Amino acid sequence: MQPGPANSFIVLLLRESTPHTERMSAADFLLSPEVQKLLKVAYAGADSQFPVRALAKATRLDEDEVQRTLDHLVTSGILTRHKARGDEPEAFGVNSQFIFHAELRSIALKSFAGAEPLRAMLRSRFKDSVLRAFVLGEDDAGTIEVLIVHGQKAPEQSAMSEAIHKLSRATRRNFAVHVISHTRYGALNARDSLHARLADGSAFEIIKPGDSKAQAPMERTGFLHSARKKLAALAG
Repeated sequence: MQPGPANSFIVLLLRESTPHTERMSAADFLLSPEVQKLLKVAYAGADSQFPVRALAKATRLDEDEVQRTLDHLVTSGILTRHKARGDEPEAFGVNSQFIFHAELRSIALKSFAGAEPLRAMLRSRFKDSVLRAFVLGEDDAGTIEVLIVHGQKAPEQSAMSEAIHKLSRATRRNFAVHVISHTRYGALNARDSLHARLADGSAFEIIKPGDSKAQAPMERTGFLHSARKKLAALAG
C-alpha cells in the first residue's frame, strides 16, 4: 500500500534529518537544516513560486541539494511543483492544502522562521531595554506582528527600526512591531486591541522577565497612583 501524505511527511523528516549535525533551531528534531532553510524562504512568500536557482541563492545551498530536498517536499505534499512555461524554469511553492500545513507553518513561526531570529536580535541588541516580547501572530502575507515591552530604559527608535529592517532582509519577512512601556502593558484592559491579541490564543512569549538585563520600572506609591491603578482595574 502506498503511504499517504501523513506517512510521507514523517518519513521525510526522519530520513532528511538523521545524517546532519548542523544546529539550526528548536525544530531540528523534526526538520533537517536543508528543509528549514527552504521552508523559511517558501513561507515568507506563501503565494510565490521559486525556481531551484533562486532557492539555492536564497538558502546558500548547492542546486543539486536543493533539487533533492524539493523532490522530497513535493512527494510529501508540503510543496507543489509548477511546470516550466516558455523560457521560465519549473518552480515550487507552498501547498496550503497539505494536511499539516497550519501545524508546520506554526512550527516554523515559533522557531527558525520567526521567533528564534527575532529573539536573538532583541537579546543581543536590546538586552538592556527589552523586558518582554511576544509574537502576536502572522497574517496571510507572512507579516509577523510583534509586541515589545520595555523596562526602565526604552529602546532607541532609530536603532530598533534599523535592527528590524536588517532582520526583515535576513528572514525575508515583514514585521509589524508595537513598542510599549511596562506600565502601559500592565494597564492593558479588555477594550484594548493589544490585550485582545494577547488573549486570542495565537500569541506566544519569546522573551520573559529575567531573560534580559532590562529592569522593570520602580513602582510609584502614593494615593494618586493607587487611585489610577484602581480605576484602570475597574475599566478592565
